[in-house]
Amino acid sequence: MARRAVQLSLPVPKTWGGRRPGAGRKPTPGHRPGVPHRPRLPHSAAHPVHVTLRATAAIRCLRAGRVFPRLRRALIAASYSGFRIIHYSVQDDHIHLIIEADDGRRLSRGMRGLAIRIARAVNGALGRRGPVWDERYHARALTTPRAVRHAIVYVLMNFKKHATRGGEIDPCSSGAWFDGCAHDPPPNRARRRPCGARSRGSPPSGGVGTGSSTSRSTHGRTGAPRSLRSPKFERRERPGVPPQYVVPQSHHASASRP
Repeated sequence: MARRAVQLSLPVPKTWGGRRPGAGRKPTPGHRPGVPHRPRLPHSAAHPVHVTLRATAAIRCLRAGRVFPRLRRALIAASYSGFRIIHYSVQDDHIHLIIEADDGRRLSRGMRGLAIRIARAVNGALGRRGPVWDERYHARALTTPRAVRHAIVYVLMNFKKHATRGGEIDPCSSGAWFDGCAHDPPPNRARRRPCGARSRGSPPSGGVGTGSSTSRSTHGRTGAPRSLRSPKFERRERPGVPPQYVVPQSHHASASRP
């Protein structure tokens, strides 16, 4: 009669592998913690995204005269109807973007293509090889009009945070073509066209730096459009134009009364 086999139990593992407190890569002392490698949240076409791209320690000249023009052309080439770069701000070692995408797939592919285009442009301008980005991009969905307003102010005024010399408008951003500023535009605004701007008589494209505000009525010293500050807003969509938050006509009529 055959002898029945007995299953032996394996020894209990100590603490090697698996999920446990304190596991994972530790942050480098003196450096900001990186973006967690977790699955990203589902993207909604109704919510713009504030994206931040950070360069490596070897690159600290994204605003340089030989680098920024190529970088700006990369922004123009990466923006299309399903992946729209609404506003941007280029600093020495990082880039802030406000992006609209039709779905999560186009957002993911658009960001991948944008990161590759900018990396090639920067390496070509500097005559170097190697990685340009320090980590994966950071993204935050703007789910409310207040969040959109705060993101626009943060992106367009980011050069003041980093003590970059200049006037009221950052030349390495889309601020010169933002139509919600409380102050007058610079004198040379009529001589230049924004990145990806359409010529007179051509249909709108919703490309780089075209902005997402249609109301010029502003208040306060923050330079934010009234349509993003007022609680009375509505979402307006037109074919071929990015969704825009505007103030209803009835609200404009009531606000104009003495």
